[in-house]
Amino acid sequence: MIIKLAAIMVTVLLALVVGFNVWGVATQGSLEPALNAERDTSANRVVMVFGASGSAGGGLLKAAVEDNEVEKVYVVTRRSTDYIAAAAEDSDKVSVIMHKDFTDYTGLENELGDVSTVLWALGTSSLNVDEATYTLIHVDFPAAFVKTWLSARQAAGNIDSPMAYHFIAGMGTDSSDAPWAHDKRKTERDVAAMAEGTGLRSFSYRSAYIRPISETTNVGHHITEALLRPGKLVTSSKELGQAMLEISARTKELANGTLLDNGDSLAYSKAYLLRLPKGLSLIHI
Repeated sequence: MIIKLAAIMVTVLLALVVGFNVWGVATQGSLEPALNAERDTSANRVVMVFGASGSAGGGLLKAAVEDNEVEKVYVVTRRSTDYIAAAAEDSDKVSVIMHKDFTDYTGLENELGDVSTVLWALGTSSLNVDEATYTLIHVDFPAAFVKTWLSARQAAGNIDSPMAYHFIAGMGTDSSDAPWAHDKRKTERDVAAMAEGTGLRSFSYRSAYIRPISETTNVGHHITEALLRPGKLVTSSKELGQAMLEISARTKELANGTLLDNGDSLAYSKAYLLRLPKGLSLIHI
């Protein structure tokens, strides 16, 4: 009886996995990176990463550190981690800025005047905080930052130069009526509106499962990835960072306010890897 029940459960699980993957193949990926695209190799010269202490942000930081077109990486964080500390120790391009109030960026104007690309993975689950705190983190924090960033770029005379703001919203942002989805959609709209008339383009990533960097993964992460990657439902956090950097450099390809799903992120990560010297693109992500 127990064996029969277990067999039924496994069959149901496999059917669900197959169903998810079929759905993913059918729905994920509507954007096609241009072949031989025009790229601005200075577009990612100075990168600022938020949320690097989290599972997604660690990969964004890793992608930026390893990118030869990136000359400087600012890590803005409330707390450090072993990985952030190691990145700062191993690379002269990394500077860690310990920051407490993410509604106030007073004192960072000089750095912000030079920043051309922002990788924003700052956030938390709606299960961890009340609605007001969730809104503070996912609506107020980004709005306050982008407003200050644009002012700093204006003061530095760089307001019309290419800039890119990359925001992780998550799958379901478009279809859910939950408060968290409402907040994410509001941030997508608000940042895109603030960018109008400047050199800034904002992008939102409605990603599915984001696998953490290899330094912090476990068996469960890799099993999940193996099960869902055939349906384009998994990106590694480093792949996501590579996609962001590639999109930033393609300054004329995607419009301000573009929304990307998991398949789109994978396509731009692939385009990024195809530019690398043979062999480097095979390094574990």
